[in-house]
Amino acid sequence: MMKRRNFLATSAAALAAPNVARAQGRSVLKIIPEGDLAILDPVFTTATVARNHGYAVFDTLYGQDDSYVVRPQMVAGHVVENDGKQWTLTLRDGLKFHDGEPVRGRDAVASIRRFSARDAFGQALMAATDELSAPDEKTIRFRLNKPFPLLPNALGKTGTPMPCIMPERLAMTDPNRQVTEMVGSGPYRFVTNERVPGSRVVYEKFAGYVPRADQPATFTSGPKVAHFDRVEWHVIPDSATAVNALVNGEVDWVQNPATDLMEVIRKNPRLATLPDVIGGIAVMRFNHLLPPFDNPLLRRALLGAIEQSEFMTAAMGEDKTLWKDRVGLFTPGTPLASEAGLEPLIGKRDLAKVRADIAASGYKGEKIVMLGAVDYPATNGLALVGSDLFKKLGLNVDYQAVDWGTTIQRRANKGPIDKGGWNIFYTYLTGTNNFDPAANLGLRANGDRAWFGWPNNPKIEALRAAWFDARDIPSQKTICDELQVEFMKAPAHLPLGINFGPTAFSKALTGVRMGFPQFYDVKRA
Repeated sequence: MMKRRNFLATSAAALAAPNVARAQGRSVLKIIPEGDLAILDPVFTTATVARNHGYAVFDTLYGQDDSYVVRPQMVAGHVVENDGKQWTLTLRDGLKFHDGEPVRGRDAVASIRRFSARDAFGQALMAATDELSAPDEKTIRFRLNKPFPLLPNALGKTGTPMPCIMPERLAMTDPNRQVTEMVGSGPYRFVTNERVPGSRVVYEKFAGYVPRADQPATFTSGPKVAHFDRVEWHVIPDSATAVNALVNGEVDWVQNPATDLMEVIRKNPRLATLPDVIGGIAVMRFNHLLPPFDNPLLRRALLGAIEQSEFMTAAMGEDKTLWKDRVGLFTPGTPLASEAGLEPLIGKRDLAKVRADIAASGYKGEKIVMLGAVDYPATNGLALVGSDLFKKLGLNVDYQAVDWGTTIQRRANKGPIDKGGWNIFYTYLTGTNNFDPAANLGLRANGDRAWFGWPNNPKIEALRAAWFDARDIPSQKTICDELQVEFMKAPAHLPLGINFGPTAFSKALTGVRMGFPQFYDVKRA
């Protein structure tokens, strides 16, 4: 991996700082985000940059504290009746949208329906729901066909897509179309006319937002107090340039500095770092609609070629505090994680055997379009290792170096290769989504309704449905072991390890929450 520790000696012209002049007389927080905000709608996409944007602009009915306990956020509370088959949620007082309209029960109902059409956890909730209604302006009611004790978890999940609450008129948008008008319910207002795609995103404090008056302010729950008048995202794909701007005090925060620049950051007495305690599982995701990966035998053959430590070292460096290997479907260290079914993945590599298995699968030399996001160092490393590995295996790989914005747009394309289609892309599945099968994006196997790649595996779906009915952790764990074994027989993606990439910011900032970047609570000392 390219070393850039001497980057500060590079000419100022090569590392030209962004134009991030502070607005006169106003407090401004300046951030270099993980990438460009190519899609604004945090329900339409699973891109984490859109989720981070979403938590500034929107609020959620429930939030999670730093122990991942779900707590009321926009709701004052709820009542469960009829042996768990009726839930009545009551909105708290003072909730407003950015256009000044109050948040009503019907806004929440429409938002839940739209979110659930895009989200695996939401789909499970709606399958258990006979009727979702808003009896009045402050009330949301679920009438269920069976108990669903994880209802608050579905409406307060912190992974992607985001269960945000938007006005009914926007939430009625077809779930397969993006919402581009950002009228939020959260502490910051999106400034539409200052957005410059690929360069800048701007938010301003929404004076009408009423924070909760109770609960501790942790993760996505509790009071969300905006201390800055203005938050600016400055998109700088080159990590060396971004870190240079942080070192020089021209920005306050770099979300994802490259790991080979962390030594420079740690040695600077004015800067602080915070590890990502949740992490993200790296994956090589296959398109099941196009050859050659519509062939399950080929997908399974590749398991034996993967050395997770190689992918993680390329993505995160040699510091093993930043990553782990021997990773399957579920976040390591959580109750449902195991190595069941991972033998082909974590066993000794034998590339000669893999080549023989590829030939036996019937692979006929079809071109494999592999997308690599060059502006995300931790993702780019995965793609480079994967491309090199495929060449060693004799596969006909067409590696295409693109930016992340292009990746998230192209991965939604179900068309053939000559119409912008794809065969493989690389990404990270958010750690909180992977605690269990409920919101695990990569696990769903319900065809056109599944995550990008669109696998169809009825046995996976049946096991996942059984998990929701399991009554205790041992029963849930047994099902998750079966799920992982079944998944590895014809994998929808190849797990490549988990990383815990740190974020870096000025020590003048206080109140930085755990997890992904959130801008409320943050102050300048």
